[in-house]
Amino acid sequence: MKFKILFFVLLLTVVSCTDNDDNEYQDIPLAFQIPSNFPALAYNISLNPPTEKGFELGKKLFYDGRLSSDGLISCGFCHEQATAFTHHGHTFSHGVNNEIGTRNTPSIQNLAFQNIFMYDGAAPNLDVQPIIPLLSQIEMNGDLTTIMAMMKADADYKRLFKQAFENGEINAENMLKAMSQFMVMMMSSNSRFDKFRRNETGGAFTSDEQAGYTVFNAKCASCHATDLMTDHSFRNNGLALNPKINDVGRYRVTEIATDYYKFKVPSLRNVDKTAPYMHDGRFGTLDAVLDHYSSGVLLSATLDPLLNQNGKLGISLSTIEKDQLILFLKTLTDDQYLTDRRFGEN
Repeated sequence: MKFKILFFVLLLTVVSCTDNDDNEYQDIPLAFQIPSNFPALAYNISLNPPTEKGFELGKKLFYDGRLSSDGLISCGFCHEQATAFTHHGHTFSHGVNNEIGTRNTPSIQNLAFQNIFMYDGAAPNLDVQPIIPLLSQIEMNGDLTTIMAMMKADADYKRLFKQAFENGEINAENMLKAMSQFMVMMMSSNSRFDKFRRNETGGAFTSDEQAGYTVFNAKCASCHATDLMTDHSFRNNGLALNPKINDVGRYRVTEIATDYYKFKVPSLRNVDKTAPYMHDGRFGTLDAVLDHYSSGVLLSATLDPLLNQNGKLGISLSTIEKDQLILFLKTLTDDQYLTDRRFGEN
């Protein structure tokens, strides 16, 4: 009897301490430092500064299939870390009930330095971007009411929302803020290219890589600008129309005729790991991408002027220049980012 009473007292003490720990927990801010070779932030981090528990909550949400209607498709289902958070090998993204989308899954990295998202710019802010795939009928097909009920019945979610936010409320606003905190921290800035740019150890280029960088600056950097490797603009890069999907790109959002077939310029960071390429995943290799720019660009009313110079379509690239460019592009691979356990599912 004495043993049972002692056990009961100890159990109450443990439960009480756990409750007190939850109540008294002070969330810890996460350090966020802009790399010296990066431009300024686009995301207003002061309005939603990443914290230890906000990040943990955002990560849990990112990998939780219960946010989808079939309980299986999470953000991480299509965004796999080893391939810079793309759906490696899949031309189009896959969703609930094996529904097939119409666009290739874009990579995720350095989102805090961007101010508009999706291939057509449908999301003007990182805090609202997850709503698009979450509610899409062919992606996650989620229902916010069902999602809130699920989280309110989950002990881990109740604890994390309480710790991560002052009001502790489980609602869509806090859910999206937590996901933003997770994505803000997903920074890729330690490739060999970055070390080269910052004159750090391990940043040496071979002669061919240096030559490729020279070609890149002369023929590619107008669109793939700054060390983020994108100018965030929307451009028609002369692809033949895919009649099966007839994706009109930016026009779908703006309904401005000059935006027909324009898509957001993607970052080239980790590009060696993110095949297939283009908004519809039509090219399986970097060689095929460069072949398109050198000899496959098609003229259309909204073709980017940079690809139609003095009546000559595309970008003049010799075989040697293509080989050197690809060697340079491989220096953009950030193995630290692709294996960082902070961002992985486990």
